[in-house]
Amino acid sequence: QLQASGGGLVQAGGSLRLSCEASRSLFFSRSLRWYRQAPGKQRELVAVIGAGGVTTYEDSVKGRFTLSRDNAKNTVYLQMNSLKPEDTARYHCNMQTASNDYWGQGTQVTVSS
Repeated sequence: QLQASGGGLVQAGGSLRLSCEASRSLFFSRSLRWYRQAPGKQRELVAVIGAGGVTTYEDSVKGRFTLSRDNAKNTVYLQMNSLKPEDTARYHCNMQTASNDYWGQGTQVTVSS
């Protein structure tokens, strides 16, 4: 239902763009969340984009990460700029319905110092 992509290895200060493509039925009129989890740490919510495009961000990524959604492609993008080593984690996208919780397979982001 959700397919995440775009991770990779980048040097500190670099950029990556993550994508999360959803099925049409799931994508329509729903918010999408990006979470990340680093080894040995709890999963944390990074950013949310609502169905109407309103975005919220975790404090540590504000001003560096930008969410956008392309409703024609059923895809949400997470543009990550000025990456830091502490952004290294596996990033997962998530959408919820009244009865189900959908997760993408995750994409690894590694930022070297």
